Amino acid sequence: MAISDLFFKRQKKLRGEYSDVYQYEELPEKLKVQIVHIWGETIEGDTDYYRYEHRIHKDNRELLEYVHKALIKELGVFELPIPKNALGSNYFTKIANFFLSSIETDIALSVVELMMQVIEMFHSEYTEKFNLKEAIDELNQRFREHGVGYQYEDKQVIRVDCELIHTEAVKPALQLLSNPVYKGAQEEFLKAHEHYRHERYSEALIDCLKAYESTLKIILSKNNWEYSSNATADELTGRIMQSGLVPEFWQQHFKSLKNTLTSGVPTARNKLAGHGAANEIRDIPEYLVSYVLHMTASTIVFLVKADEALD
Repeated sequence: MAISDLFFKRQKKLRGEYSDVYQYEELPEKLKVQIVHIWGETIEGDTDYYRYEHRIHKDNRELLEYVHKALIKELGVFELPIPKNALGSNYFTKIANFFLSSIETDIALSVVELMMQVIEMFHSEYTEKFNLKEAIDELNQRFREHGVGYQYEDKQVIRVDCELIHTEAVKPALQLLSNPVYKGAQEEFLKAHEHYRHERYSEALIDCLKAYESTLKIILSKNNWEYSSNATADELTGRIMQSGLVPEFWQQHFKSLKNTLTSGVPTARNKLAGHGAANEIRDIPEYLVSYVLHMTASTIVFLVKADEALD
C-alpha cells in the first residue's frame, strides 16, 4: 500500500503543480479510483475489483453487506444506482461502482467513511492481512495529492482548511482526546467537525463550546478540583487558572490566555449560535467557524498536556 514516487509525480512537484489550496466541491475521478484500490488491497484483498467475485472470509462479506444496506436505507432506494454496463455483482463491486459514478461529494465522502470504518473492523479480526495505519495514511496522502480538503481521522471524515494547523492542532487534539477519559469531549469535537463539513455552522460552534467545557470539567474532576455543576465556560476557565494547572509564576504571562479561553470559543458561540434567533437569521461566516474550530483544538491540546505534566 506504499505510494510510488513515480517520475511524472516528481515532475509535477518540481513544476509546482500540486496545489497548496484545498477544494471541497468534488472528488476527482483519479482520486476515486485510487481510493477503490485502497479498499481492494485491504478488505477485499485484491486491487482488481472487476474480476474479484469470491470472498476471503465470511466477516468480509458481512461487513460489505452492512455498508451496502446502510447506503440503500439512508438513500431511500432498493438498489444502489450504478451504470448499466458496470461489471461485477458482489457487494464490493456494487459499492465501488456506485462510488465511482457521478454522485454528490457528501455522499461519496460518506461511502469513504463507511468503508474505512468497516476496514478498521476487518483489520481488528485479521491483523495479518494488511497494515491499517499504512492504509489510512495513504488515503489521507491521496486527498492531499489531489488538493481535496478532507482527511480520515478517528473513524470520521473531517474537513481540513490548513495542513499546518491540522497537523499541529487538530490532529494532536484528536489523539489526546482518544483517551477514554475524554470520550465525551472527543465525541463533541468530532460532531463540531461533522457540522462544519455540512455547513451547519451554528451547530458547529455549539459543539466547539461543549467540547471545550467537557475538557475543563474532566480535568477538574480528575484532579478533584471542585466546581459547580452549572458552571459556565468562564467560571470553569477561572477555576482551572486558580487550580494550579498553570504555575503561579506564569499567571501574569498567561493572563491573555484566560481572556482568549473565555472570550474566544464561548463568546463566538454565545453571540452567534447559543441563543434563540427569533426572527433574526444569523449569517455565520465559514472562516469564523474554521477559526473557532482551530482555537478549540489548540486550547484542548494545551489543557490536556498541562494536565499530563502534573502527573
